[in-house]
Amino acid sequence: MIKFAFMINRLDGMSFEDFVEYHRDRHAPLFTSIPEARQYVKKYAVSHPVAAEGYPNPAYDGLTEIWFDSWADHDAFFASTRYKELVNPDESRFIDMDSVAVMVTEERVVI
Repeated sequence: MIKFAFMINRLDGMSFEDFVEYHRDRHAPLFTSIPEARQYVKKYAVSHPVAAEGYPNPAYDGLTEIWFDSWADHDAFFASTRYKELVNPDESRFIDMDSVAVMVTEERVVI
């Protein structure tokens, strides 16, 4: 299983609350609405920081995790017409694309 973690920030001028609402309530449903999401994606999750006393301020406004069984599934999903025409253009409506950080991992559960 291959896990992609996209650390994202909101566009300048967008409030954190509006960013979270757009990410959770508009973009995530759009992402999951395309058949390729059900076909190729094994897990899709969006997360946003919460206040945590004693911890530093978050470096990012959100986190998107996308899991695939294989690189072939990854390639097929991101090459799909519906992703390219519907989902991908929506990302720049709320994400500062220049600040995106990505980590590609193979998760190993330890406990």
